[in-house]
Amino acid sequence: MSNLSGFVKRLRDIMRNDAGINGDAQRIEQIAWMLFLKVYDAKEQDWEWDDEDYVSIIPEECRWQNWAYDDRSGKAMTGDKLLNFVNNTLFPVLKGTDIKDSNGKVVIPGVKVDSSTPIKKAIVQTTFEDANQYMKDGVLLRQVINVIDELDLSDYEESHAFGEIYETILKELQSAGSSGEFYTPRAVTDFMAKMINPQIGEQVADFACGTGGFLTSWLKELAPKIKTTEDQAAYNESIYGIEKKQFPYMLCITNMLLHGIDVPKIYHDNSLLKDVLDYTLDDQFDVILMNPPYGGSEKAEVKNHFPDDLASSETADLFLSVIMYRLKKNGRAAVILPDGFLFGTDNAKINIKKKLLTEFNLHTIVRMPGSVFSPYTSITTNILFFDRTKPTEETWFYRLDMPEGYKHFSKTKPMRTEHFNPVMDWWNDRKELFVDGFEKAKCFTAQQLMDSLGYNLDQCGYPHEEEEVLDPLDTIREYQERRTALNAEIDKVLAELEALLPGGVTE
Repeated sequence: MSNLSGFVKRLRDIMRNDAGINGDAQRIEQIAWMLFLKVYDAKEQDWEWDDEDYVSIIPEECRWQNWAYDDRSGKAMTGDKLLNFVNNTLFPVLKGTDIKDSNGKVVIPGVKVDSSTPIKKAIVQTTFEDANQYMKDGVLLRQVINVIDELDLSDYEESHAFGEIYETILKELQSAGSSGEFYTPRAVTDFMAKMINPQIGEQVADFACGTGGFLTSWLKELAPKIKTTEDQAAYNESIYGIEKKQFPYMLCITNMLLHGIDVPKIYHDNSLLKDVLDYTLDDQFDVILMNPPYGGSEKAEVKNHFPDDLASSETADLFLSVIMYRLKKNGRAAVILPDGFLFGTDNAKINIKKKLLTEFNLHTIVRMPGSVFSPYTSITTNILFFDRTKPTEETWFYRLDMPEGYKHFSKTKPMRTEHFNPVMDWWNDRKELFVDGFEKAKCFTAQQLMDSLGYNLDQCGYPHEEEEVLDPLDTIREYQERRTALNAEIDKVLAELEALLPGGVTE
């Protein structure tokens, strides 16, 4: 393909003319299922080359090479015939439904999966479980398929280049309405993976993996350490992910296949629907990298899967509990959490922070600028680095300020990897820092943090806040967080004043 950089634009321009596509989210979802089938077809050709007994789980009529490929002879399906095939044969078969003739005889069996089905075959049905076909014009559908089929994934350089272009497709999620929640800026995932320092033989997990950003950053960091065929095998087995929503699950599977993971251990499931006390050593991982969903509330039945003292109604809190139960002894974790967790004073948050400090080594918290995820949300987030080696003795806080020349990050001026250079330079030579009289980096003992009201982890925050115009939902969350922080500060001051009075305060 001569014009990889124009790949997304070409598809967008064609699909804008189709009456069935309503907005960016549908356009990206439409592209996603076709990309999956194209990438999977390329993988199957490799598997057939390596194993002459390989049998595809997809019936021959529905394999990409047998219906999508256009040899320019004029015989390729197009128009209503193509539309009818995709809607009434391809999708039902990939979702598991048999195609029968007028006599009830099965003519094309649906894809069937059971507990014995290998992962690399089972992903076909789980990927198409809730996938949708939106296009209504069969001629335009043929044009889109032809653009995608031009990709030569058998060519190493083109395949590698397309892996980079796939990042562009994932970034498109940020402008696709609520789908933007699936994408964590690559600069952030790369920084976290670099600081975690992956080792051959370790396995990383992300229990809300979205499109697989943390997993690909892990693979990128681990790849240079491969020296032997045994190392390569360990690399291929080093990732594990769970994603609740169908669309990002599909994107993640495709992402892993593009990155050379032939058996992607990515599962379409909800990580919060299992009792955390039931996890065993076999359910634990060496490393956990995550940006848990935050800002949402879970139903009462979800909270029932957690001990009463940890049963928060906040999604991010519940995920942190899952992480603590699923991290191996001596394991390492890097997790993104909103400011509300740091200063939250409800019982569940306090108990979660107490568990984190007393059973894990919370050694570093990096405070990130509020606009890292802008313009999609302005809620300020933090990266917590901890391991399961010992109870916390001390925690370093580092405030990552906006780079020079930036007032805030945006879609056109996103955070870049080099913006993390200051914290990376500081990481191995830690010292307390003050800027304009405000703490930028400081070390606190665990006892100091535990003695503070509500196990307050809100240290080295941003001293200068600028007014931002937020959408209504973010405005509500922002004010809720401010109210919680203010209440905590008032309670702290009152407690200090009461301690100064003889005999305390009487009502």
